[in-house]
Amino acid sequence: MQATREPSSEELYGRCIKASKSVRWDIEADVIQGRNFLRTEKYLPDGLSLVEEFTTLSEGEKRFVSQIQGRTYANVFGLVERFINAKVLELSRDYWLGDQMALEALIRFSDEELKHQALFKRIEAMISETLPSGYRFAAEPNAVARAVLGKSTWAVLALTLDIELFTQLHYRKSIEPDGSLSELFKDVFLFHWKEESQHAILDELEWKRHDAQLSPEDRDQAVDDFIELVGAVDGILKAQTAVDASYFVHNAGRPIGEQEALAIEEAFFKAYRWQYIHSGAAHPRFTGALSRKITQEQGQRIEAALATLH
Repeated sequence: MQATREPSSEELYGRCIKASKSVRWDIEADVIQGRNFLRTEKYLPDGLSLVEEFTTLSEGEKRFVSQIQGRTYANVFGLVERFINAKVLELSRDYWLGDQMALEALIRFSDEELKHQALFKRIEAMISETLPSGYRFAAEPNAVARAVLGKSTWAVLALTLDIELFTQLHYRKSIEPDGSLSELFKDVFLFHWKEESQHAILDELEWKRHDAQLSPEDRDQAVDDFIELVGAVDGILKAQTAVDASYFVHNAGRPIGEQEALAIEEAFFKAYRWQYIHSGAAHPRFTGALSRKITQEQGQRIEAALATLH
């Protein structure tokens, strides 16, 4: 029986362009559609918010947790797309006077990431009119982007693929099947997912291309850079956990003692680590792409670093 032929890079770039044209959407006309967020609705599904970890809360309070986490979820994606877009534009230089199909695919990628940033800015403004005042997003997107882009391209592409893949996983496995979520919130991530599906293909192509250019020594340093980036993500999550837990406590509408407040903060942190680190690190497509590029010893270093975050 003849083996199935793997598509070439040129074919994959072409497919991404075709898909980009096919799924193109508009923020207001297709996503928002004149709707608003409501306090009576859940935003983030239980499989992501890990709401059952919040054992002392009522059903209404758990819904409030899902709304806080949903707001942070949108803000986190607005943040990561800042550095993703900058790296995509940087990579596009390699094709300026060469492969114009690859160039078009990356330029479309960049254009869509700019649109996603605008979408999440719009969502933040809408949710701010719905939830109580006092929420804040702790990380500054430009500062984070500068820090991330200071690491090797290999490490940035590894982190980017990880993010793009868990975005798709979250939508397919948790957001889309949950009939109790805000339909507007679901649609935000439906349309986001439609374009991120192409982005993950391009991430993998560019990561593979860049990896082929590295010496073993440079790749070994890149693995350390990737580990440092994951640790930096964990630091961002820890800071946001403190902010979000405090916001919940101040707006719960009842007295919350020190021990309960600590348990709430721990539950937020567990949920955020699951959402942004562990769900992506275990994605089969990511682990497969990573394992094809690194040695056994390098893989053990990454696994050891991830183990400290449980």
